[in-house]
Amino acid sequence: MAISGLVITFNEGKNIGKCIDALFKVCDEVVVVDSFSTDDTVEIAKEKGATVISQVFLGDGPQRTHGIPYCKNDWILNLDADEFLDKDAEKYILEGDYLKGEHDALSFRVKNYLGDKLIDFSGWYPDHKVRFFNKKTASPSDSKVHQKIIAQNEKRVPVHILHYGWDSLDQIIAKKNQYSGWHAQQLYDQGKRINSLKPVLNGLVAFIRCYFFKKGIFNGIDGLSIAMTQAFFSYMKYAKLLKIQNKK
Repeated sequence: MAISGLVITFNEGKNIGKCIDALFKVCDEVVVVDSFSTDDTVEIAKEKGATVISQVFLGDGPQRTHGIPYCKNDWILNLDADEFLDKDAEKYILEGDYLKGEHDALSFRVKNYLGDKLIDFSGWYPDHKVRFFNKKTASPSDSKVHQKIIAQNEKRVPVHILHYGWDSLDQIIAKKNQYSGWHAQQLYDQGKRINSLKPVLNGLVAFIRCYFFKKGIFNGIDGLSIAMTQAFFSYMKYAKLLKIQNKK
């Protein structure tokens, strides 16, 4: 069964070459939807044999959906540029195990890395993401941040995606801050309204969950730092929602 690789990018020159090489191990085509990168992302993608589509960023879900008509195959492996299949996931796909049963979307476990360090605490493992789906009956949601695949029959598979998303805590905080703004606007557009205690309470609950219940406390300064970034995201998401709400 032929598979299409699909990647959305913006200034991913550091990762896109390796990502495309990895996708071609299991895919017979790779489609890149690029948001007018200002680095060498597009040049590298074309050199590696990918089809590149230029599109102003529409949001996480809509941007992925925009690329689907350009994929010739029904099964789509939709990785981010900083994600790669682990050996067990490659084996699972190459042996055609995904064709067994009536599933139209497969959720893989995600190993998240900070630099070269695996973050397997504070709720970061086992993280699960649907990155492999059949476009006939499954598709990305229209969420502009943290989209998910809407499917008829999803299955969790104990194989892995490797996610090298950050080189430093600074990058995590910057990304969380960016996502919190997008998420706040999305919540407001969906009709979500809160009181002034919500940001503080959610930030506190996020910290307690990650640090104590998700075992961050047993991982030294890294465990404390990751728990605090999760609390920061939760707090900022609702603080920004409250600001939008009061301004409107």
